[in-house]
Amino acid sequence: MADNYLEKRYEEVFGNGAKKGNHRPTPSIDYLLANNRSQRGYVKSRIVTREELEKIVGVNCYIPSARNQQALRFRLVTHDTGADVVLRNIRLGGALPELHLPFEGTEPEAFIIVCSKEPESKYIDMDAGISMQSMLLKAVSMGLNGIIICAFNKKEITEAFSLPYEPIAVVAIGKGAEKIQLVPINEGESQTYYRKDGTHFVPKIKKEDLIIP
Repeated sequence: MADNYLEKRYEEVFGNGAKKGNHRPTPSIDYLLANNRSQRGYVKSRIVTREELEKIVGVNCYIPSARNQQALRFRLVTHDTGADVVLRNIRLGGALPELHLPFEGTEPEAFIIVCSKEPESKYIDMDAGISMQSMLLKAVSMGLNGIIICAFNKKEITEAFSLPYEPIAVVAIGKGAEKIQLVPINEGESQTYYRKDGTHFVPKIKKEDLIIP
């Protein structure tokens, strides 16, 4: 990814005037949400550093926590510190098993292993959801992407990284290489994601069907 990626994106979103002065507008929450898509393929040349992962994990110092228990802990894994181990112990694209995702040459090489000091409960699950969404939004603001992975070999990852706490999810981070498009659907229609002509389509229920009359 070019160093001026965010500058270009700011121009696209806010116009050329956004580059004037020392301060640039912060991307809107709508922009961050729209661009926070689950990427299963990544640009290999864009190496994610430990420092970048630390910035992403840093959002956890500001977000809500049920009962303020703050039980989540994070192991950072980069290209040089065990990404290959994580990669062979996760599964991506469960709804598209015939594709064997990720494609060769697009594998993620940076991960955040999300662990919990406390036994999993509805409160831990609540915290994990808030945490991982917040981290992914931070990643998008940095010109990166990611995906939450719950299909992973818990025993192997725990042992490989000598984790003192139970891992409950893995977040892959990188520069997304996939074209992803949201597809509005009505209540009752298939919500299964699919691929066609190189585009990954993600069905999303329309707003009017989400609101209880």
